[in-house]
Amino acid sequence: MAIEIKAPTFPESVADGTISVWHKQPGEVCVRDELLVDIETDKVVLEIVAPVDGVLKEVLKAEGETIASEELIGIFEEGGVGVVPEPTVETVSSPAHSSGATTESSAPLSPAARRMADEHGLDHGAMSGTGKGGRVTKEDVINHVASDTTASAEKPAPKTAVSGAPVPGFDGERVEKRVPMTRLRARIAERLVEAQQSAAMLTTFNEVNMKPIMGLRAQYKELFEKQHGVKMGFMSFFVKACVEALKRHPMANASIDGNDIVYHGYQDIGVAVSSDRGLVVPVLRNAEYMSLADVELSIREYGQKAMKGKLSIEEMTGGTFTISNGGVFGSLLSTPILNPPQSAILGMHKIQERPMAVNGEVVVLPMMYLALSYDHRLLDGKEAVGFLVTVKNLLEDPARMLLDI
Repeated sequence: MAIEIKAPTFPESVADGTISVWHKQPGEVCVRDELLVDIETDKVVLEIVAPVDGVLKEVLKAEGETIASEELIGIFEEGGVGVVPEPTVETVSSPAHSSGATTESSAPLSPAARRMADEHGLDHGAMSGTGKGGRVTKEDVINHVASDTTASAEKPAPKTAVSGAPVPGFDGERVEKRVPMTRLRARIAERLVEAQQSAAMLTTFNEVNMKPIMGLRAQYKELFEKQHGVKMGFMSFFVKACVEALKRHPMANASIDGNDIVYHGYQDIGVAVSSDRGLVVPVLRNAEYMSLADVELSIREYGQKAMKGKLSIEEMTGGTFTISNGGVFGSLLSTPILNPPQSAILGMHKIQERPMAVNGEVVVLPMMYLALSYDHRLLDGKEAVGFLVTVKNLLEDPARMLLDI
């Protein structure tokens, strides 16, 4: 029985998708729930699996093609008799004959990988695969090309190989590599430019003494981890401080919709997470009801999903306020860009010991710069500064969060 393989139903915020990788080829046997194809959108990578045991009969949409929601992309045959292609290795009679020839690899190549390998004149047998079952993926070919380019660049090249005007003291090639931008990276770029063009963005700064939280963390981290099964980090304190500050300064939790201001009676905090595919912002729903342990567990889960590309669209949709932690990469100070349609974003930075004047004495303290970027159309300077000072006071005296003062 033939079964239609269709693209999933995309949310309203996702216009279309792109066929990223077919993990199975026509005629290959598949077991139920085995991965068939990856569909990349501007937010997540969606996986389509085999509905039952059978054979992928036909591929209607090739890798790289753009597809719409619920569009037919392939035909699957339930219980069909398929074949598992066994790649052969071409025997080369002499080294001279093998020069410039393309041999078959012991590992199968995906269509995109085969096409790229042929474009670069690569030997299929010289590449190793990192995909499922040793399959050579497009990324493997890119890495192979990059390694060959690097190796050739390390060898001195004749001066005649350098085009253009000669550079004094330089005899090598000027290497460039061009790779297509992923849909996620393209969407990130589009939203960042949109934020800067559509909002009256301004940034205010302050600094916070992290010694109280660091002392609290050192005192209870072992008991906390034993009790909740997760390490106590700094992000949970910042989330709780921002939730309280948003309650006191609701304009920072609002957004603009046309000529209306939308006040949100809840705090959905987006936490920027770095992944191999780019920056994603999963959302902590109703963070006002979450404990420190709940926040840490959710952030850990989101981080693991981000690295595997498993975050769902629902987990990244919405959010009324965002926190970005550039400090984990060593950033001392930055100006974060708004995440539309939100009106504010908090930037955390590196904790660094600095001499500070305390009660007329110089004391070395672990300090962190905080940056609040906000939409000046909604927030006046007084409101924005008040929000940031509230966050600072709550972090420097965590008991305020318990006492609501």
